[in-house]
Amino acid sequence: MRKTAPFVRRPMSMTPLIDVIFLLLMFFMLSSTFSTFGEIELSQAIAGTATGTTPSERSFVQLGADRLVLNGAPVELEGLMGQLGTGQVLVSLDDDVSAQRLVDLLVRLRGREDLSVLVLE
Repeated sequence: MRKTAPFVRRPMSMTPLIDVIFLLLMFFMLSSTFSTFGEIELSQAIAGTATGTTPSERSFVQLGADRLVLNGAPVELEGLMGQLGTGQVLVSLDDDVSAQRLVDLLVRLRGREDLSVLVLE
């Protein structure tokens, strides 16, 4: 005949659980990336009279989700820089344009020092 001992409940140790939580915390902290976001300077259009420092040559760009129009003629984003002269570029945004598409355009225009970019509301 077997001797059966009464069931004895041992107290649960929390140390292994805390160790696992700290290991997971360290894993997620070390595997995540902390990227810095660059800033793009935007100037707003202001109503008022024209000043003497206003550039004489202006280009008008209409930016949409799937279209890019320079002075009324459709262009590709890659070919835009070759068609722009010096002066001021006015950028008008459609309702469906994404922020990433605007940033892509502004990054391409930022490389030219002879252009001033103005984003219209």
